[in-house]
This record gives sequence, C-alpha cells and structure tokens, in this order.
Amino acid sequence: MPNPNFTLNTARSLTNLAQGLVTQPVATLGALQELPARTAGTIAAQRWPQSLPVGQPSPADPINPLENYFDHNTTGPGIWKWRHYFEIYHRHLARFIGQEVHILEIGIYSGGSLGMWRQYLGDRCHVYGVDIEPACKAYERDGVRVFIGDQSDRSFWQQVKKEVPVLHIVLDDGGHEAPQQIPTLEELFPHIQPGGVYVCEDLHGPFNPFVAYLHGLGRELNDGTDTPDNGFAAGPFQREVHSIHAYPYLTAIEKNRQRVDQFIAPKRGTQWQPFFDK
Repeated sequence: MPNPNFTLNTARSLTNLAQGLVTQPVATLGALQELPARTAGTIAAQRWPQSLPVGQPSPADPINPLENYFDHNTTGPGIWKWRHYFEIYHRHLARFIGQEVHILEIGIYSGGSLGMWRQYLGDRCHVYGVDIEPACKAYERDGVRVFIGDQSDRSFWQQVKKEVPVLHIVLDDGGHEAPQQIPTLEELFPHIQPGGVYVCEDLHGPFNPFVAYLHGLGRELNDGTDTPDNGFAAGPFQREVHSIHAYPYLTAIEKNRQRVDQFIAPKRGTQWQPFFDK
C-alpha cells in the first residue's frame, strides 16, 4: 500500500508543476530539464562507497558550549535535539556570542532550548519562542517572549514582524512539513538583519518536498548574466543570500552582510596559454 505522505506530496508536486507551467513556463521547463541529473545524483548517493573509518572524538577537541549545556540539562525544562546539530549551531552562530542579538525559535515544546540560547549567546540576547500550543506561553520570562500561532499562517508572521522589528537568527523546529516551512522561510528570511542566519531542522527523507524547494533556491545562487567587465550581474536572490549549507536533517542559510550587485572574475598576470582567449 502506498505511503499516504508520499502520495500526498506527489499530488502536491503535480499540482505545483501544472501551475508552474502556466505562470512560470521558462523556470518550470528548466527545472524539468534537471530531473535526469537529480535522479542520477540520488542513485549515486545511495550507492556511495564506504571509504572512511568510524571516527572517535579526539581528547583535544574543544568543548562545544551548546552540547555541554545540553548534557548538563538533567532537570528542569526539556531540550530535544539531534546531537550532531550542536556542532552546526556553533559553526554558524558563534560569531553572535556577546552581541546584542535577537533570535527566534519556532517549536519550543518543553521550553528548555530557550534558556540554552540565552546562556550561549549572552545577557544581550533577546529570545523569541513560537509555538502552536497555548501551554508554551508559560515559558515567557525576562528576556524571553513567546508567541502562540500557526507558522503556516502568513498573517500571523506579519503580526510577529510588527512586534519584533529586528531578527538576526531564526531556527525552524516547528511542524516539519513543507506547507509550514515554506511560508515561514519566505516571511522571515527577508526580515533577518544583514549577516544573519536562518536554520531549518528535521528535514527527513530523501524526497522531502521542502528540501526540493531549497534545491530550487540554491539553483539561483549559480545564475548569472554577463556584464561588460568580465563578470556577472547578481540576481535578486544572490543580492540577499550569501550561502546555503546542507547537513544531515538540517539546512542553514546565511544572509549577505551587505548587498551584492555583481560577481567579478579579474585576471592577474601577463603570461597566458593561447588556447583560451577571452
């Protein structure tokens, strides 16, 4: 019997494809041309040879402050995270430590991670939690504000943005479904300050529709239109987005610290091979 979620996602994909052929035919046909390569990549990943030995943490490895906090959180409000996330968080968020930073986490469950972010980022950190469960309002305290609402509701995000005019970090650990994740990203990423970070967690499954959406975004990072000075003019997405980082079950998107209008490829030197003349 077919998996109900797979069947539902397939139906949604076909509907979106039909709509795309009508409203954006060039982009949709371009995406269809990528399908053979995407399929080949999926098959190659499933057949990937095992070449690395099983690793063990080195005694010299520095202590990750987030993982350390998590391991010592044996009582009080609960925290539920994949262990490998802590290295990823620290990689992308360490630069905010000690700064005045505004962080919003969607999906706060038992509230423990709200305290973790405040401890990690410092006393100048402002934490905002979002959950659909009204009981989570109980985790509101000094330095922590909680909003109750549905992350798939764009009008809810419009109200949150009015009440939270500044954001540097967004962590989506909410409903974990594409119809919730897509509007959340589209509403909140433009609201993030330059140099900020957007993280979406728990992206499970090789045919995850939100991951496919992210692949579509990532394609735009490689777009380019020639300019007279040996460069490419940046498109709207490239002006805002610095990079997209894919990890097991998690994606981090970093925002440019300043607007990028052009990518250039200067030449330096005087001696060049004759087989390529441009």
